[in-house]
Amino acid sequence: MKNRILYLDQTGVIASLVCAIHCALLPFAITILPLFGLTFLANPIFEIVMIALSLCIGLMALLTSYRSHQQKSPILLLSLGFIFIVLGHLIENTEAVLIPIGGLMIAFAHLFNIKANKNLSTHQHLKDESIS
Repeated sequence: MKNRILYLDQTGVIASLVCAIHCALLPFAITILPLFGLTFLANPIFEIVMIALSLCIGLMALLTSYRSHQQKSPILLLSLGFIFIVLGHLIENTEAVLIPIGGLMIAFAHLFNIKANKNLSTHQHLKDESIS
């Protein structure tokens, strides 16, 4: 179970960073995408799929871990990250700033979750040693 959560968190970090880079560079790269056959990267459906994938991975990893470590900061960061992403899509001319910030917040949420899980397992290990 712990390996599965770690894998989800690692996947979440990568997906969130790719999303942040994608959204930060897209306004600059949109003119050259057709030259490389990459116009799908500017497709709103691609963005919706990436956001949904990131949300599913984030919720699965963080909610499962929360039951063990009881740390609220990863879930709060994940929520704030998605709020930034939604606002970036709703508020005109803010996409290139708000969405990458949201993606980075989601990546940090996963990193904090990894750290909370490691601290929990270290604490459990020390507790088990002191009992023996």
